[in-house]
Amino acid sequence: MRAAVLGANDGLVSTASLVLGVAAAHGTHASILVAGAAGLAAGAMAMAAGEYVSVHSQADIEKADLKRERAEHREDFEGERNELTAIYVARGLDPTLARQVAEQLMAFDPIGAHARDEIGISVNLKARPIQAALVSATSFSVGAAAPLLVAVLVSDAGLMVSVAATSLLFLAALGAWAARVGGADIVPAALRVTFWGALAMAITAGVGVLIGGVV
Repeated sequence: MRAAVLGANDGLVSTASLVLGVAAAHGTHASILVAGAAGLAAGAMAMAAGEYVSVHSQADIEKADLKRERAEHREDFEGERNELTAIYVARGLDPTLARQVAEQLMAFDPIGAHARDEIGISVNLKARPIQAALVSATSFSVGAAAPLLVAVLVSDAGLMVSVAATSLLFLAALGAWAARVGGADIVPAALRVTFWGALAMAITAGVGVLIGGVV
C-alpha cells in the first residue's frame, strides 16, 4: 500500500512537473513528450532500484536478528523463555498465565514466537524486496502515464492548463482513495497531496520560465 501510493504520487507529480517545466521553457511538443517519456522510464527504474535496496536492507537486518536469536536460544533457552514471559507480563498478562503462554509458544515454535513478539517480525510484515520494487515501478508508471497521455492528446495552446488541472484532479483522487482504504479522513488527505503537488508543479514551471528566458 505504501509503495503503491508513493509510486503513483511520485509518478504523477514528477512527470507533470517535468512536462510543465519544459513547456514553460517554450519547448516544442515533441521535446515535451520526449522529456515526459524519459522521465517516466527513469523514474520507474529509480523507484524500483531505491525500493529494492531499501527493503533488501530491511530484509538483511531481519535475517541478522533471527540469526542472533537462534544463537541466544542455543546458549540460554531458559533465559529466552523468561524474556518472552516478561514481554507478556508487560502487555498485561498475569505472570503465571504469561509463563504458560511463553512455554506453549516456545514448545511449538520458539524462534517464531520471539521473532513476532520480541523483534516484531511476522509473515505478513516480512520484507519482500522484489515485490516492493515491482509495485513501486508499476505504480510510478501508472501515475506518470496520466499527465503524459494528456500531453499527447492536447495541443500546445492548452497543454499547460490541461496537464496541471488533470494532474491535480488525479492527485486529489489518489489522496482520497488512499485515505479511504486506510480509514482516514478523505478531505484533509486529498487537500494535502493536492497542495504539495501544485507547489511542485508551480516551482518547476517557474524554473522553466527562467531557463527559457535565458536560453
